[in-house]
This record gives sequence, C-alpha cells and structure tokens, in this order.
Amino acid sequence: MQFHIRKNKNIIHGVLLLDKPPGLSSNNALKKIKYLLNAKKVGYTGTLDPFATGLLPLCFGEATKFSNYLSEADKYYEAIMHLGITTETGDIEGTVIDFNKNTPNSIEIIKKILINFHGKISQIPPMYSALKYKGIPLYKYARSGITLKRKLRYIEIYKITIINYTIPYLTLRIHCSKGTYIRVLSEDIGKMLGCGAHLKSLRRIGIDKLTLDKCLNIDAFIKYSEYERISSLIPIDILLSSFRIIYLSNLLSKRFLHGQNLLLSKDFKLNDSGFKLNNKVRVYNKKNYQFLGIGFINNFFLLTPVRLISLF
Repeated sequence: MQFHIRKNKNIIHGVLLLDKPPGLSSNNALKKIKYLLNAKKVGYTGTLDPFATGLLPLCFGEATKFSNYLSEADKYYEAIMHLGITTETGDIEGTVIDFNKNTPNSIEIIKKILINFHGKISQIPPMYSALKYKGIPLYKYARSGITLKRKLRYIEIYKITIINYTIPYLTLRIHCSKGTYIRVLSEDIGKMLGCGAHLKSLRRIGIDKLTLDKCLNIDAFIKYSEYERISSLIPIDILLSSFRIIYLSNLLSKRFLHGQNLLLSKDFKLNDSGFKLNNKVRVYNKKNYQFLGIGFINNFFLLTPVRLISLF
C-alpha cells in the first residue's frame, strides 16, 4: 500500500480490535489502519511480534488515554511449539542453533513437565525483544552480536492447557499475566524436556475480556467504505471492562469532570455486590450513561478522578 499525506485528519474516538496478520509489525499494522481512517491521534496496546497473529487493540483519540490500563491485563495465547529444534530468536525467524531428535514420545511426560510452569515463575527477557537499553531496543544489540545482561522478571502463568501433541509439534493454550514472553516460556519448556524448542506460531486470542470474535482483518477493512470503517470502532470503555462501575448524577458528573473529589454518602448505591472499595472504577453519568473516565474510591467513599475523558 502506498501512503499519501492527506490534510484535515479525522478526529475520531474509539477502539478497533484488529486481527493482526503474520509478517507485519504492530506499528506497521497501526500505520495502515491510521491511513485508512485518516485518523489524527492513534496508538496501540500490547505489542505482538511480527511473526505473531491475533488480537491487537488499536486506540483512537480519547481512547489513547486509557490504553495503558489494558496493557496491565491478563493475556491469552495459543502457541505451537516445535520440539527438538532451538533457534537464535526462539521463534521461526531465527537461525537454527541446535537440533535434538530426543523429543518426548508420550504426552504424559509433557504434562509432568508443565506442572513446573504453573503459578509465579521467573523469566529473563530475550535479547530479541523491543525492551530498550539506553534508548535502543535490545533486538538491535542482538543483531550486532551484542548480548546484554537482563534483569530477571517475575510473571504468572495461570493455566496451560495441552490442545494437541503430534511429534514434534506441541500446541498449548496459555493464560498468563502481563509481561510474559511466550517465546521464553517455549524455550524453557523445551530445556526442561531435554530436547529444546522454538515457537512455530503464536496467536493472541484474548486480552482481559476482549476476544477474537470482534476482531477485523486488514484485508476486509480495506474494502469498507469510510462510513463502515469509522462505524467499526467500538466504545472507549471496552478497554476497562474489568473495572467496576459507578453512576453519578448529572451534577456530580460535572464536578467529577472538573477534577473535583467527591465524598459519596455511605448508602451510595454501588453497581454490583462484588464491588470493593480502595479500587479504581469506571465512572458514568447516570442520566445519559456517558462514560466520564476512571476514578479511585477509597474506604471512606471518597471518589477521586484519575483519568478523565474530554467530552466530544
């Protein structure tokens, strides 16, 4: 696709859930959609490696204010590991550095090993990653033959499910915390199995409560009219679907949007029985159900604005 500079950028607000294709960086995927929407302010949350596919939330306008909250959320992946072959990058794009024919001949062996990867575990970020050292991504050092010492990270694997094992391919479904490198997880599993491994494919199937069923692919999006493209955006608050909800009166909504702390009465009706104080919440105007932003409500029912939306 050729890109041309167009004047009068569209000021649009919302989220587009993209099913990123393989071979395209997250940033280049964003640029394509930005061009197609002629959008002014854009961003994305949750980088996917170029070889990876799946859910990539793109944020437009006011949605960019809230994208970091989704970055903190749990992730869901389907990964196909190629057992017996280790690559320089931990995925199919790297040079093969080791080959081992002694792959497990039983799924029971794999099940026993995977027990070690449930719960809180540590990882060392890979050199082939977008993490920066002195402002330069680690992968640029790696491509120059430089290996740097990286700090150990602690992440959590909530669940690993074996979907299929057909030697030498092991398909897993993974539910994990933010900051988890599935490539590193694959390599570590391969090491413990004694045969090595790399990722043959990786697909992100969910972030928090967002799933692939509402995703669009770029090829389909290109064929849309301008109206259909803009209509494909979903509301900003989809990024905060795990946050509890508070509704304010019209008067309190105005005060909240002006950045004022609000002392709510103790009999203030909280939206659901699972509500907990001392937490961030989604705040709405009860009159028109307009999303106002994020607040923090403490044990004394004091609601403090955290991130506000500019009404449009």
